[in-house]
Amino acid sequence: MALVLQLLPLLLSRVQGDPQVSLEGSPGDRVNLSCIGVSDPTRWAWAPSFPACQGLSKGRRPILWASSSGTPAVFSHFSGRLRSLDTGIKRLELVLSAGDSGTFFCKGRQENESRTVLQVLGDKADCRASGSAHGSGYPKVLIALLVLGLALALGASGLVWWRRSSDPSSHLAPVVKAEPLEQESKSSGRLDQEPMTKLS
Repeated sequence: MALVLQLLPLLLSRVQGDPQVSLEGSPGDRVNLSCIGVSDPTRWAWAPSFPACQGLSKGRRPILWASSSGTPAVFSHFSGRLRSLDTGIKRLELVLSAGDSGTFFCKGRQENESRTVLQVLGDKADCRASGSAHGSGYPKVLIALLVLGLALALGASGLVWWRRSSDPSSHLAPVVKAEPLEQESKSSGRLDQEPMTKLS
């Protein structure tokens, strides 16, 4: 049944002559991408619907191209999930993953192309909200940084206070008035000598 639903847009597009096909699926589903109206396809490109969610820039990027070895080369984002269903690259099978939404372009040697628009259920422009039920992760990071900064500031203040309180040179010593010492002897000689007496 799922295969019939996937092929229905393809069949309708052939009847109506529409070069663009639309597909929809959930992560884990397998979808078939086909070149319609392109006789000798040489490469596939992908323009993600929500590039920021994948850490990518806007625009097309090559995802699969024919190689001289006969084995098509695959872009790393789709590695292990994208394979050719025929000897060329006219029909592909993709195992869907979150973030795969976008337009797939099949280009031929004469630069003609066909387009397949893919919508993965659950993909949305605001990918940060889907990753967190309570909104963006940025406020959490900012709060953590503020708490860390506050803890470091308090720790530094406590260290300064502790160092000052344990350092005796930082305290003012009490002022003691010292009385000048009185001289015990005002004699001009040495103090340890005894006075000389006259012998007669």
